Amino acid sequence: MRSLLLDLLKVTESAAIAALPWIGSGDKMAADGAGTNAMREALNRLRINGTVVIGEGEIDEAPMLYIGEKVGTGKGLEVDIAVDPIEGTNPTVNGQSNASTVIAVAPKGTLLHAPDMYMEKMAVGPKAKGKIDIEAPLLDNIHAVAKANGKDIRELTILIQDRPRHQSYIDLIRRSGAKVHLFNDGDVTYTAATCIESLNIDMFLGIGGAPEGVLGAVAVRSLGGDMQAKLLPFDEEELNRCMDMGILNPTKPLRHEQLIGSDECIFAATGITDNLYLNGIKKESNQYVTHSILIYGKEQRVRYVESLHPVFEFAR
Repeated sequence: MRSLLLDLLKVTESAAIAALPWIGSGDKMAADGAGTNAMREALNRLRINGTVVIGEGEIDEAPMLYIGEKVGTGKGLEVDIAVDPIEGTNPTVNGQSNASTVIAVAPKGTLLHAPDMYMEKMAVGPKAKGKIDIEAPLLDNIHAVAKANGKDIRELTILIQDRPRHQSYIDLIRRSGAKVHLFNDGDVTYTAATCIESLNIDMFLGIGGAPEGVLGAVAVRSLGGDMQAKLLPFDEEELNRCMDMGILNPTKPLRHEQLIGSDECIFAATGITDNLYLNGIKKESNQYVTHSILIYGKEQRVRYVESLHPVFEFAR
């Protein structure tokens, strides 16, 4: 798996460069199509036997990078692949922060095949690993994380997406004395942030997309943190979809090893626009400048990579 690190970095860089012309354009379909096409082309050049388990949708919904699609040359390592060619399509086309292109790769059979539905998520950094329980009251988890991180509750910072469905969480956290950091877009970015010590984030919490949950789980595992989740099927159709994807008890809490079952995992992301820890892509004279994060689970080490790409390499 380690041999794929730089190859996967090129995949996210290519998708980010393809998205650059659409920053601020207002055209979501064109932006997503450009990123998806570039990512697929880059993946198909890799010497892997890959299967997309988290992608752009079912085969009848997405023309490429659909769930179940085979990518790579068909030779080499058998791997599961989770992708989000543009995590934050709205921020991209509105020229706002928190857009990136993301990929996670792990040995075949080790990534949760998560349906596209809501998922409740809770993530923490390495110091609080093993101390959270998504079934326990939120206040109990807050106290446990504070103790694990050696902090007073008033020193805790908890990330939550700014959505009406989270208002009860926000109110409870603030009553406890902890601080809430609200964000609008970028679930995966903010999940990973709990494990980057310099950011001083203690917990990620909320209800968001299940595919983003799996991508975030790979980042958290790669950095030694902990994550738990619970699928939230809306109706019988979504329940049946879980069953069809091999999740026989859809409402049962998912521990970290059920989201990602191997330390032999890789997480890579390249900034499209600025976020907490990545700079957005820039065009300077005759080159593109990309800024990426690259993590290999066996090492639990963050690599920040700035790359310069000659413009002519991407001319059509």
